[in-house]
Amino acid sequence: MTGNQKLLDGVKIIELSHIMAAPTCGQLLADMGADVVKVERLPKGDDTRRFGRSEDGDSAAFAMMNRNKSGLGLNLKTERGRSILRTLIDKSDVFIENYRMGAMEHYGVGWEKVRESNPRLIYCSISGFGRTGPYSDRGGFDLITQAMSGIMSITGEGPGRPPVKVGAPITDITAGILAALGICGAIIQRHQTGRGQYVDTSLYEAGILHTFWQTAIFGDTGEVSKAMGSAHPLAAPYQAFKTSDSWLVVGAANQSTWLKFVEAIGSNELADDDRFSEPASRMENLDSLVEILNSLLSERTTSEWMEQLDSYGVPAGPVYDIEEMVNDSHTKARSMVINIPSATGKTFSVMGHPIKYSAASTAITQGAPLIGQDSREILTRFNFSSDEIDNLVSEGVISDKRINDEAAE
Repeated sequence: MTGNQKLLDGVKIIELSHIMAAPTCGQLLADMGADVVKVERLPKGDDTRRFGRSEDGDSAAFAMMNRNKSGLGLNLKTERGRSILRTLIDKSDVFIENYRMGAMEHYGVGWEKVRESNPRLIYCSISGFGRTGPYSDRGGFDLITQAMSGIMSITGEGPGRPPVKVGAPITDITAGILAALGICGAIIQRHQTGRGQYVDTSLYEAGILHTFWQTAIFGDTGEVSKAMGSAHPLAAPYQAFKTSDSWLVVGAANQSTWLKFVEAIGSNELADDDRFSEPASRMENLDSLVEILNSLLSERTTSEWMEQLDSYGVPAGPVYDIEEMVNDSHTKARSMVINIPSATGKTFSVMGHPIKYSAASTAITQGAPLIGQDSREILTRFNFSSDEIDNLVSEGVISDKRINDEAAE
């Protein structure tokens, strides 16, 4: 059960972002109750608006990462537009950006400059490789950082096969999560010190973070891990097996679970086989073990095996496609994929907040904004007068979706 209190109620965040990493960070913080203003550069805004099917800049891809935010369209090619951005940052708690090195300095809102006028500011940069080090000037995309972090070398069917990236953009998404974590930590420290700080994370570091096991193995033995399909580098059986109708993953790696597993599948003799009796021997004879288990498990359907394995307490699961995941009863019970209305009247599916709280709300109360949808309201909150806002609209410094719609009528 959750309460109505917002975890980050009253925290003002300016997010100058595009594509995925910083929008993911801002989304998580907005779900937690922060007042997140998404600033988009005019005239086109975030490129994600044009990913897939798009109507008036309203797309499923943009909706996924920008719900619960208000939208400001700002022409940063103008001196007035850059001045407005500086004003917003000076009056906010957090600033998030994910542009290439030097872009914020070009706009007059680099860390060294804004920290002077707003010493309480928490300034978060998310980039391909971080703001220090020999690669700091490089742009970085999920594909590039999956490759360079080692993830692609341990993903795929095995040695000799082409490199494979993880299907999901895990370095982008993880970098956004790390940034949100860093910001929350900095907020706590600011309560103690009264001062903000610079928070710097990257897709590259997010990728490296996913190589826990493989990096541990290399540090301990010097062995370079290779791709193993769905198998685990340190424990078995822990992978996908073919059933009579689909695929099933089994996590029977530790000894007690292994014994439950062989009993559940009616093959207790495997527990007495010297090749498979202990965790180390199962890894040494993994190919033989997989061949035997594939033969046994192919005799029944995935649902039949799931019922049997569940009754023995053996961790297992079907390999779902996205449709099956979305329609699963547990996905629905945890509110992890929900439908929300868009600004153009469409309905989009978005991710629910992935953390549940007993005394705080993370309700998704609004869809992603159109470019400049809330410009007037946002600037009013930051003490701009109505006349000032009218002039900014007429000069093309900001976009005001309401006025644009009225003009179209």
